[in-house]
Amino acid sequence: MSYVDGVVAAVPEANKDAYIEHARQAAAIFREYGAIAVAECWGDDVPEGKINSMHTAVQRKDGEAIVFSWIIWPSREIRDAGWSRMMDEGRMADQEMPFDGSRMIFGGFNMVLEA
Repeated sequence: MSYVDGVVAAVPEANKDAYIEHARQAAAIFREYGAIAVAECWGDDVPEGKINSMHTAVQRKDGEAIVFSWIIWPSREIRDAGWSRMMDEGRMADQEMPFDGSRMIFGGFNMVLEA
């Protein structure tokens, strides 16, 4: 069963080009360690909710865009091994993030439908 890492972040709109370059570099590393797909999506139609929304979840500030990303792995085991090797190697830690990573939401999910 495939496994997906999902991410929601608030990225300064002024850093869009830097974010895309950061994402390209990270995607190459993810693929090297077993990911089968990486997607980066820059928010275009992300409404603010009355109770909660992606905006409030990441504490979006004026001038920031919502970014939604995911990494698809063949399995949880391959994902766990890949992340472990990436962290041991250090290239991911050397990446400078063009956004406040402390407000990023990250989670791992078992894929139950791939249509």
